Amino acid sequence: MSRVSANANTNAGLPRVLFTSFEPSGDDHASTVIAELKRRHPALPIFAWGGPKMEKAGATIIERTGESAVMGMPGIGKIIEHVRINRRIEEWLDHNRIALHIPVDSPDANFAICGMAKRRGAKVVHLVAPQVWAWREGRIHKLRAMTDLVLCILPFEEPYFVARGVPAKFVGHPLFDIPLNFAALDEKGQGLGTGRPKLALMPGSRPAEIRRSVPPLLDAYRQLKLDFPDLAAVMPLTRQAVHDEVMVMARNLGGWPAGVSTVIGDTDAAIRWCDYAIVASGTVTLQVARQRKPMVTFYRFGRSMQLPYWAFGRLMFTTKLFTLPNLIAGKRVVQELVPHFGGGEPLAAGVLKLMRQPGFADDQRAALDEVCKRFEDRSANSNAADEICRMLGI
Repeated sequence: MSRVSANANTNAGLPRVLFTSFEPSGDDHASTVIAELKRRHPALPIFAWGGPKMEKAGATIIERTGESAVMGMPGIGKIIEHVRINRRIEEWLDHNRIALHIPVDSPDANFAICGMAKRRGAKVVHLVAPQVWAWREGRIHKLRAMTDLVLCILPFEEPYFVARGVPAKFVGHPLFDIPLNFAALDEKGQGLGTGRPKLALMPGSRPAEIRRSVPPLLDAYRQLKLDFPDLAAVMPLTRQAVHDEVMVMARNLGGWPAGVSTVIGDTDAAIRWCDYAIVASGTVTLQVARQRKPMVTFYRFGRSMQLPYWAFGRLMFTTKLFTLPNLIAGKRVVQELVPHFGGGEPLAAGVLKLMRQPGFADDQRAALDEVCKRFEDRSANSNAADEICRMLGI
Protein backbone atom coordinates (compact mmCIF):
# COMPACT_ATOMS: atom_id res chain seq x y z
CA MET A 1 0.00 0.00 0.00
CA SER A 2 1.43 3.38 -0.99
CA ARG A 3 1.76 5.84 1.88
CA VAL A 4 2.68 8.94 -0.17
CA SER A 5 2.03 10.22 -3.67
CA ALA A 6 4.22 8.96 -6.50
CA ASN A 7 6.08 12.26 -6.74
CA ALA A 8 7.79 13.02 -3.43
CA ASN A 9 10.05 15.86 -4.58
CA THR A 10 9.98 17.88 -1.36
CA ASN A 11 12.82 19.78 0.34
CA ALA A 12 14.41 20.33 -3.06
CA GLY A 13 17.53 21.91 -1.58
CA LEU A 14 18.54 18.81 0.41
CA PRO A 15 19.77 15.43 -0.85
CA ARG A 16 17.13 12.73 -0.69
CA VAL A 17 17.74 9.36 0.95
CA LEU A 18 15.93 6.09 0.30
CA PHE A 19 16.03 3.21 2.80
CA THR A 20 14.81 -0.25 1.77
CA SER A 21 14.21 -2.86 4.47
CA PHE A 22 12.28 -6.12 4.21
CA GLU A 23 12.54 -7.75 7.64
CA PRO A 24 11.57 -6.76 11.21
CA SER A 25 15.26 -6.79 12.21
CA GLY A 26 15.96 -4.35 9.38
CA ASP A 27 13.19 -2.10 10.67
CA ASP A 28 14.95 -2.13 14.05
CA HIS A 29 18.40 -1.32 12.64
CA ALA A 30 17.23 1.35 10.22
CA SER A 31 14.90 3.15 12.64
CA THR A 32 17.63 4.09 15.10
CA VAL A 33 19.88 5.45 12.36
CA ILE A 34 16.98 7.38 10.80
CA ALA A 35 16.21 8.88 14.21
CA GLU A 36 19.82 10.02 14.57
CA LEU A 37 19.86 11.52 11.06
CA LYS A 38 16.62 13.38 11.77
CA ARG A 39 18.01 14.63 15.09
CA ARG A 40 20.94 16.17 13.24
CA HIS A 41 19.07 17.31 10.12
CA PRO A 42 15.31 17.53 10.80
CA ALA A 43 14.52 18.61 7.22
CA LEU A 44 16.50 15.81 5.57
CA PRO A 45 14.04 14.03 3.23
CA ILE A 46 14.15 10.30 4.07
CA PHE A 47 11.87 7.89 2.23
CA ALA A 48 11.52 4.17 2.81
CA TRP A 49 10.14 0.85 1.88
CA GLY A 50 10.11 -0.20 5.51
CA GLY A 51 8.32 -0.88 8.76
CA PRO A 52 6.52 0.96 11.56
CA LYS A 53 9.65 1.78 13.56
CA MET A 54 11.23 3.50 10.56
CA GLU A 55 8.05 5.54 10.13
CA LYS A 56 8.02 6.51 13.80
CA ALA A 57 11.68 7.56 13.53
CA GLY A 58 10.81 10.08 10.83
CA ALA A 59 10.94 8.30 7.45
CA THR A 60 8.19 8.82 4.92
CA ILE A 61 6.97 5.31 4.20
CA ILE A 62 6.25 4.60 0.55
CA GLU A 63 5.15 1.02 1.24
CA ARG A 64 5.05 -1.07 4.40
CA THR A 65 7.33 -4.13 4.33
CA GLY A 66 8.74 -6.78 6.65
CA GLU A 67 5.60 -8.45 7.97
CA SER A 68 6.19 -11.84 6.30
CA ALA A 69 9.98 -12.14 6.36
CA VAL A 70 11.72 -15.47 5.79
CA MET A 71 15.30 -16.64 6.21
CA GLY A 72 17.32 -18.49 3.62
CA MET A 73 16.33 -19.19 0.02
CA PRO A 74 12.99 -17.51 -0.79
CA GLY A 75 10.04 -19.48 -2.14
CA ILE A 76 8.41 -18.76 -5.47
CA GLY A 77 5.70 -16.63 -3.86
CA LYS A 78 8.30 -14.45 -2.15
CA ILE A 79 10.26 -14.09 -5.38
CA ILE A 80 7.13 -12.96 -7.28
CA GLU A 81 6.29 -10.51 -4.49
CA HIS A 82 9.75 -8.93 -4.66
CA VAL A 83 9.62 -8.69 -8.46
CA ARG A 84 6.42 -6.67 -8.13
CA ILE A 85 7.92 -4.51 -5.37
CA ASN A 86 10.98 -3.86 -7.53
CA ARG A 87 8.80 -2.64 -10.38
CA ARG A 88 7.10 -0.16 -8.06
CA ILE A 89 10.43 0.98 -6.63
CA GLU A 90 11.84 1.50 -10.12
CA GLU A 91 8.81 3.57 -11.10
CA TRP A 92 9.19 5.64 -7.92
CA LEU A 93 12.90 6.21 -8.65
CA ASP A 94 12.03 7.41 -12.16
CA HIS A 95 9.98 10.22 -10.60
CA ASN A 96 12.12 10.93 -7.52
CA ARG A 97 15.82 11.65 -7.79
CA ILE A 98 17.74 10.37 -4.76
CA ALA A 99 21.33 11.01 -3.71
CA LEU A 100 21.75 7.90 -1.57
CA HIS A 101 20.20 4.46 -1.32
CA ILE A 102 20.61 2.63 1.99
CA PRO A 103 19.69 -1.06 1.71
CA VAL A 104 19.26 -2.73 5.10
CA ASP A 105 20.33 -6.40 5.20
CA SER A 106 18.21 -8.74 2.97
CA PRO A 107 20.69 -8.86 0.06
CA ASP A 108 18.50 -11.12 -2.08
CA ALA A 109 15.76 -8.49 -1.95
CA ASN A 110 18.01 -5.43 -2.03
CA PHE A 111 20.68 -6.16 -4.67
CA ALA A 112 18.36 -5.45 -7.59
CA ILE A 113 17.32 -2.15 -6.00
CA CYS A 114 20.97 -1.20 -5.49
CA GLY A 115 21.47 -1.65 -9.23
CA MET A 116 18.49 0.60 -9.98
CA ALA A 117 19.85 3.30 -7.69
CA LYS A 118 23.39 3.14 -9.13
CA ARG A 119 22.09 3.39 -12.70
CA ARG A 120 20.33 6.60 -11.72
CA GLY A 121 23.48 8.12 -10.26
CA ALA A 122 22.84 7.50 -6.56
CA LYS A 123 25.43 6.24 -4.11
CA VAL A 124 24.78 3.03 -2.19
CA VAL A 125 25.65 2.50 1.48
CA HIS A 126 24.73 -0.88 2.98
CA LEU A 127 23.48 -0.73 6.57
CA VAL A 128 24.22 -4.20 7.99
CA ALA A 129 26.64 -6.12 5.82
CA PRO A 130 25.27 -8.87 3.59
CA GLN A 131 26.50 -12.13 5.09
CA VAL A 132 28.55 -13.19 2.08
CA TRP A 133 31.25 -14.28 4.55
CA ALA A 134 28.88 -17.05 5.70
CA TRP A 135 27.32 -18.39 2.53
CA ARG A 136 27.20 -17.80 -1.23
CA GLU A 137 30.50 -15.95 -1.16
CA GLY A 138 30.28 -15.44 -4.93
CA ARG A 139 27.93 -12.52 -4.24
CA ILE A 140 30.99 -10.48 -3.21
CA HIS A 141 31.54 -9.54 -6.87
CA LYS A 142 28.01 -8.15 -7.16
CA LEU A 143 28.42 -6.33 -3.85
CA ARG A 144 31.69 -4.75 -4.98
CA ALA A 145 30.10 -3.49 -8.20
CA MET A 146 27.16 -1.75 -6.54
CA THR A 147 28.52 -0.47 -3.24
CA ASP A 148 30.13 2.77 -2.14
CA LEU A 149 30.38 1.68 1.51
CA VAL A 150 29.31 -1.18 3.76
CA LEU A 151 28.50 -0.22 7.36
CA CYS A 152 29.41 -3.30 9.39
CA ILE A 153 27.85 -4.16 12.75
CA LEU A 154 30.20 -7.08 13.49
CA PRO A 155 33.91 -6.47 14.16
CA PHE A 156 35.32 -9.16 11.85
CA GLU A 157 33.40 -7.87 8.82
CA GLU A 158 35.42 -4.72 8.07
CA PRO A 159 38.75 -6.53 7.46
CA TYR A 160 36.93 -9.26 5.51
CA PHE A 161 35.38 -6.79 3.04
CA VAL A 162 38.36 -4.46 2.77
CA ALA A 163 40.60 -7.41 1.88
CA ARG A 164 38.23 -8.16 -0.99
CA GLY A 165 38.10 -4.65 -2.38
CA VAL A 166 34.81 -3.55 -0.82
CA PRO A 167 34.88 -0.27 1.16
CA ALA A 168 33.72 -1.05 4.70
CA LYS A 169 33.55 0.46 8.17
CA PHE A 170 32.81 -1.23 11.50
CA VAL A 171 30.40 1.12 13.27
CA GLY A 172 29.39 -1.07 16.21
CA HIS A 173 26.12 -2.86 16.97
CA PRO A 174 22.96 -0.89 17.87
CA LEU A 175 22.08 -3.55 20.41
CA PHE A 176 24.89 -2.21 22.62
CA ASP A 177 23.99 1.47 22.21
CA ILE A 178 21.32 1.58 24.93
CA PRO A 179 22.30 0.56 28.49
CA LEU A 180 20.21 -2.15 30.13
CA ASN A 181 18.04 -1.05 33.07
CA PHE A 182 18.45 -4.08 35.30
CA ALA A 183 16.05 -2.82 37.98
CA ALA A 184 13.27 -2.47 35.41
CA LEU A 185 14.09 -5.87 33.91
CA ASP A 186 13.99 -7.49 37.35
CA GLU A 187 10.57 -5.95 37.98
CA LYS A 188 9.24 -7.27 34.65
CA GLY A 189 10.63 -10.71 35.44
CA GLN A 190 8.86 -11.10 38.77
CA GLY A 191 5.82 -12.71 37.18
CA LEU A 192 7.68 -15.15 34.95
CA GLY A 193 7.97 -18.07 37.37
CA THR A 194 9.74 -19.01 40.57
CA GLY A 195 11.04 -22.50 39.87
CA ARG A 196 14.70 -23.53 39.68
CA PRO A 197 16.61 -23.71 37.46
CA LYS A 198 15.15 -21.08 35.14
CA LEU A 199 15.34 -21.58 31.40
CA ALA A 200 14.65 -19.23 28.45
CA LEU A 201 13.29 -20.90 25.31
CA MET A 202 13.97 -18.55 22.41
CA PRO A 203 12.43 -19.53 19.03
CA GLY A 204 13.53 -16.52 16.95
CA SER A 205 11.46 -13.81 15.28
CA ARG A 206 10.73 -14.90 11.70
CA PRO A 207 7.44 -16.80 11.20
CA ALA A 208 8.95 -19.87 9.46
CA GLU A 209 11.81 -19.94 11.97
CA ILE A 210 9.37 -19.94 14.89
CA ARG A 211 7.32 -22.77 13.40
CA ARG A 212 10.45 -24.91 13.11
CA SER A 213 11.93 -23.96 16.48
CA VAL A 214 9.01 -24.30 18.88
CA PRO A 215 8.63 -28.14 18.70
CA PRO A 216 12.24 -28.98 19.68
CA LEU A 217 12.23 -26.24 22.34
CA LEU A 218 9.13 -27.67 24.04
CA ASP A 219 10.54 -31.17 23.65
CA ALA A 220 13.81 -30.11 25.30
CA TYR A 221 11.90 -28.54 28.18
CA ARG A 222 9.89 -31.71 28.78
CA GLN A 223 13.06 -33.80 28.82
CA LEU A 224 14.81 -31.45 31.26
CA LYS A 225 11.72 -31.45 33.46
CA LEU A 226 12.24 -35.17 34.07
CA ASP A 227 15.61 -34.43 35.72
CA PHE A 228 14.58 -31.12 37.31
CA PRO A 229 10.94 -31.27 38.50
CA ASP A 230 11.09 -27.65 39.71
CA LEU A 231 12.32 -26.35 36.33
CA ALA A 232 10.60 -23.17 35.14
CA ALA A 233 10.83 -21.69 31.66
CA VAL A 234 9.76 -18.64 29.68
CA MET A 235 9.36 -18.23 25.93
CA PRO A 236 9.72 -14.59 24.75
CA LEU A 237 7.65 -13.79 21.65
CA THR A 238 7.56 -10.70 19.48
CA ARG A 239 3.82 -10.06 19.02
CA GLN A 240 0.42 -11.22 20.24
CA ALA A 241 -0.30 -12.79 16.84
CA VAL A 242 2.87 -14.91 17.19
CA HIS A 243 1.79 -15.94 20.69
CA ASP A 244 -1.60 -17.08 19.40
CA GLU A 245 0.02 -19.14 16.64
CA VAL A 246 2.43 -20.76 19.09
CA MET A 247 -0.49 -21.76 21.33
CA VAL A 248 -2.17 -23.46 18.37
CA MET A 249 1.08 -25.28 17.57
CA ALA A 250 1.39 -26.44 21.19
CA ARG A 251 -2.09 -27.99 21.13
CA ASN A 252 -0.92 -30.18 18.26
CA LEU A 253 2.21 -31.12 20.23
CA GLY A 254 0.44 -32.48 23.31
CA GLY A 255 -0.54 -29.18 24.92
CA TRP A 256 1.30 -26.29 26.51
CA PRO A 257 3.70 -27.63 29.18
CA ALA A 258 3.10 -26.76 32.82
CA GLY A 259 5.77 -24.43 34.16
CA VAL A 260 6.35 -22.53 30.90
CA SER A 261 5.23 -18.91 30.69
CA THR A 262 5.35 -16.49 27.78
CA VAL A 263 6.25 -12.84 27.53
CA ILE A 264 5.53 -10.56 24.59
CA GLY A 265 8.06 -7.92 23.52
CA ASP A 266 10.30 -8.24 26.61
CA THR A 267 13.16 -10.44 25.44
CA ASP A 268 15.73 -8.70 27.65
CA ALA A 269 13.54 -9.29 30.72
CA ALA A 270 13.33 -13.00 29.90
CA ILE A 271 17.12 -13.16 29.51
CA ARG A 272 17.66 -11.34 32.80
CA TRP A 273 15.29 -13.78 34.55
CA CYS A 274 16.82 -17.01 33.24
CA ASP A 275 19.82 -19.06 34.37
CA TYR A 276 20.31 -20.75 30.99
CA ALA A 277 18.92 -20.30 27.49
CA ILE A 278 18.23 -22.39 24.39
CA VAL A 279 18.38 -19.97 21.48
CA ALA A 280 17.50 -20.14 17.80
CA SER A 281 20.64 -18.75 16.17
CA GLY A 282 20.43 -15.10 15.17
CA THR A 283 20.89 -11.60 16.58
CA VAL A 284 19.21 -12.66 19.82
CA THR A 285 22.35 -14.66 20.66
CA LEU A 286 24.09 -11.30 21.14
CA GLN A 287 21.27 -10.20 23.45
CA VAL A 288 21.89 -13.30 25.54
CA ALA A 289 25.66 -12.77 25.38
CA ARG A 290 25.22 -9.18 26.53
CA GLN A 291 23.84 -10.45 29.82
CA ARG A 292 26.49 -13.22 29.99
CA LYS A 293 23.91 -15.99 30.22
CA PRO A 294 25.10 -19.51 29.28
CA MET A 295 23.31 -20.81 26.21
CA VAL A 296 22.90 -23.59 23.67
CA THR A 297 22.17 -22.42 20.13
CA PHE A 298 20.59 -24.14 17.16
CA TYR A 299 19.01 -23.48 13.79
CA ARG A 300 16.46 -26.05 12.74
CA PHE A 301 15.73 -26.96 9.16
CA GLY A 302 12.72 -29.05 8.17
CA ARG A 303 13.39 -32.76 7.73
CA SER A 304 12.69 -32.42 4.01
CA MET A 305 15.81 -30.24 3.77
CA GLN A 306 18.13 -32.81 5.35
CA LEU A 307 19.15 -34.61 2.17
CA PRO A 308 19.46 -31.44 0.03
CA TYR A 309 21.60 -29.83 2.73
CA TRP A 310 24.05 -32.69 2.99
CA ALA A 311 24.15 -32.98 -0.81
CA PHE A 312 24.47 -29.28 -1.72
CA GLY A 313 24.12 -26.97 1.27
CA ARG A 314 27.63 -27.43 2.62
CA LEU A 315 29.01 -26.22 -0.71
CA MET A 316 27.22 -22.89 -0.21
CA PHE A 317 28.56 -22.15 3.28
CA THR A 318 32.03 -20.65 3.71
CA THR A 319 32.26 -20.65 7.51
CA LYS A 320 32.56 -23.47 10.01
CA LEU A 321 30.92 -21.35 12.73
CA PHE A 322 27.42 -19.88 12.55
CA THR A 323 26.45 -18.42 15.93
CA LEU A 324 27.40 -14.75 16.30
CA PRO A 325 29.32 -15.07 19.61
CA ASN A 326 31.41 -17.84 18.06
CA LEU A 327 32.04 -15.87 14.87
CA ILE A 328 33.12 -12.81 16.86
CA ALA A 329 35.32 -14.87 19.18
CA GLY A 330 36.80 -16.75 16.24
CA LYS A 331 36.26 -20.04 18.04
CA ARG A 332 33.48 -22.18 19.47
CA VAL A 333 32.60 -20.65 22.84
CA VAL A 334 28.88 -21.52 22.63
CA GLN A 335 27.53 -24.92 21.67
CA GLU A 336 25.81 -24.60 18.30
CA LEU A 337 23.69 -27.18 16.53
CA VAL A 338 23.58 -25.74 13.00
CA PRO A 339 21.96 -27.19 11.04
CA HIS A 340 19.64 -29.08 13.36
CA PHE A 341 17.15 -31.54 11.91
CA GLY A 342 16.00 -33.38 15.02
CA GLY A 343 14.04 -32.86 18.22
CA GLY A 344 14.85 -31.55 21.67
CA GLU A 345 17.16 -34.27 23.00
CA PRO A 346 20.51 -32.71 21.92
CA LEU A 347 19.31 -29.29 23.09
CA ALA A 348 18.47 -30.71 26.51
CA ALA A 349 21.83 -32.50 26.61
CA GLY A 350 23.61 -29.20 25.96
CA VAL A 351 21.81 -27.52 28.86
CA LEU A 352 22.59 -30.45 31.15
CA LYS A 353 26.26 -30.05 30.31
CA LEU A 354 26.08 -26.37 31.34
CA MET A 355 24.34 -27.33 34.57
CA ARG A 356 26.46 -30.28 35.61
CA GLN A 357 29.95 -29.99 34.17
CA PRO A 358 32.10 -28.01 36.63
CA GLY A 359 33.33 -24.72 35.23
CA PHE A 360 31.70 -25.14 31.82
CA ALA A 361 29.11 -22.38 32.31
CA ASP A 362 31.70 -20.10 33.97
CA ASP A 363 34.07 -20.53 31.05
CA GLN A 364 31.28 -19.60 28.64
CA ARG A 365 30.39 -16.49 30.65
CA ALA A 366 34.04 -15.37 30.58
CA ALA A 367 34.19 -15.92 26.81
CA LEU A 368 30.95 -13.97 26.29
CA ASP A 369 32.43 -11.13 28.32
CA GLU A 370 35.36 -10.95 25.89
CA VAL A 371 32.94 -10.95 22.95
CA CYS A 372 30.97 -8.04 24.38
CA LYS A 373 34.13 -5.99 24.99
CA ARG A 374 34.54 -5.79 21.20
CA PHE A 375 31.54 -3.44 21.12
CA GLU A 376 32.55 -1.13 23.97
CA ASP A 377 33.12 2.60 23.41
CA ARG A 378 31.22 2.62 20.11
CA SER A 379 27.90 4.20 19.22
CA ALA A 380 26.63 2.31 16.20
CA ASN A 381 23.86 4.77 15.34
CA SER A 382 26.07 7.83 15.70
CA ASN A 383 28.92 6.26 13.72
CA ALA A 384 26.55 5.14 10.97
CA ALA A 385 25.02 8.61 10.78
CA ASP A 386 28.53 10.11 10.55
CA GLU A 387 29.33 7.98 7.51
CA ILE A 388 25.96 8.64 5.84
CA CYS A 389 26.30 12.40 6.31
CA ARG A 390 29.83 12.26 4.94
CA MET A 391 28.56 10.39 1.88
CA LEU A 392 25.81 13.01 1.42
CA GLY A 393 28.21 15.91 1.91
CA ILE A 394 26.20 17.44 4.73
